[in-house]
Amino acid sequence: MRLTTKGRYGVRAVVNLAAKEQNLPIPISLIAKEEELSPEFNEQIFFKLKKAGLIRSIRGPKGGFVLNQNPSEITIKTILDAVGEPLYPAPCTNPHATPCPRKADCPLNPVWQNFYEIIVKHLSNISLRDIIEKHRNSIFP
Repeated sequence: MRLTTKGRYGVRAVVNLAAKEQNLPIPISLIAKEEELSPEFNEQIFFKLKKAGLIRSIRGPKGGFVLNQNPSEITIKTILDAVGEPLYPAPCTNPHATPCPRKADCPLNPVWQNFYEIIVKHLSNISLRDIIEKHRNSIFP
């Protein structure tokens, strides 16, 4: 399993936004610059994050984006879901995919299913607050 650019960029952008202590609106261009992300791609990601309710925009000359929830309530899994990042390690673990005809008899299906559950549990237990507190001094001077 490998995260796509969309998933990695989405998490980086939201972590950057959450790391701003003042909770003031941050321009999307600043986040793109600080994280070395494509501004156009970042806009697409922020559209999805806003649609999911994780962030909100504030208009005006000093406008930008702010978190719409407390950093302790936003998990890495929540961000990945918002940007449409699939976490399924194999098609047989995706309930939305065409069912695998071998699923019932496949000795690896339980392995892939267990792996998927471990990934989901792990990413669901890491909040933005956890990341920020752990790396406050080293990553966010």
